[in-house]
Amino acid sequence: MRNHHTWDWATVHRLALREARTILGPGPDAEDAAQEAAMRAWRRRATCRDAPGAWVRTIAQNEALRTAGRRHDEEPLDAIAEVHSQASAGVESQDIRAAVGALEQSDRLLLLLRYWADLTQPEVARATALPEGTVKVRLHRARQRLRVALSAA
Repeated sequence: MRNHHTWDWATVHRLALREARTILGPGPDAEDAAQEAAMRAWRRRATCRDAPGAWVRTIAQNEALRTAGRRHDEEPLDAIAEVHSQASAGVESQDIRAAVGALEQSDRLLLLLRYWADLTQPEVARATALPEGTVKVRLHRARQRLRVALSAA
């Protein structure tokens, strides 16, 4: 199927950069993630069936999360641990890593965005394209599952 939507490199890059900054904050990591996402979207633009905006934003979110996962390997776990009383009770970082790793990918993503990227719940909702109420409930449940996993550690 032929893509009939107008593609403009500046617009694609601007959308990717905005999304990358939402997750990574301003700086070179966001710029690198945005550039990679824009290039990936541009190369595959013929496969996009709808207007490119949402598609480009999703690619940029995924690239920013990959970048976030590569940098500061310990930081996401430490940030997540700070919100749990078990962390101050002597839970080791490898226990936290194992507990977070055992969670579903959707739970890990929400916790990463909320506690490592330090996004507010409305910002997490925008970054994941979920309703804010859904994010609130899913974060609550993810924290509960993490507490259970940490208490078993």
